[in-house]
Amino acid sequence: MEVVIVPDAKAGGEIIAEAMAQLLRRKPAALLGVATGSTPLPVYEALAAKVRSGAVDVGRARIAQLDEYVGLPADHPESYRSVLRREVLEPLGIGMEQFTGPDGTAADVLEACEAYDKALSDAGGVDLQLLGIGTDGHIGFNEPCSSLASRTRIKTLTEQTRIDNARFFAGDIEQVPHHVITQGIGTILEARHLVLLATGEGKADAVAATVEGPIAAVCPASALQLHPHATVVVDEPAASKLKLADYFRHTYANKPDWQGI
Repeated sequence: MEVVIVPDAKAGGEIIAEAMAQLLRRKPAALLGVATGSTPLPVYEALAAKVRSGAVDVGRARIAQLDEYVGLPADHPESYRSVLRREVLEPLGIGMEQFTGPDGTAADVLEACEAYDKALSDAGGVDLQLLGIGTDGHIGFNEPCSSLASRTRIKTLTEQTRIDNARFFAGDIEQVPHHVITQGIGTILEARHLVLLATGEGKADAVAATVEGPIAAVCPASALQLHPHATVVVDEPAASKLKLADYFRHTYANKPDWQGI
């Protein structure tokens, strides 16, 4: 696992956006896995700037969703499909025909989970999956003690998660769905390149457990240690609990420019 320590979220966004741009130059129809939330916004902003400047062409790029609410109409402004349309697809100029995600409104949710796993496989697999991390080490909606071999499946949101997400629903927790479809950890690990972005001191314990702790279901993100190409990009506050921080700074500073992340 490579750890890249950056000064701030903007710098992290630039590094990851450049990795995406390099991938798209090599493979114009690459499948990019994207996450919602505030943490990855600097990545999408930096990549959109590259598109506007002509530094990269996303005309054939494909976008895959990490998770989705169950029972929320696809056109609801807070469905993750809608959020990604606003924050990723529209700024990049990518149409919905190049987007794939789970069907949170399916009558048979279990079938929809299996169908999404198959759709990712049929699409050739995710080339680069962008991830965030929760303060408890969760990735996607794989909460602590999720199976490290889990596939795309339905998960029940914790009460705290529903309280946290109520701000997106006019502060009304009753509007927040109880369930989500999420790619499982086993599904996530099938992406060719995993890139986790974490910012802020509140993520420091989770980052340390992910990078330097044991591989354990209590910290789902620690499963990234099993992946042959996993990159963790963190700002200084998020890196503050890393015992090997100086080593990570040294190795990245002395990395060949051509290698990227």
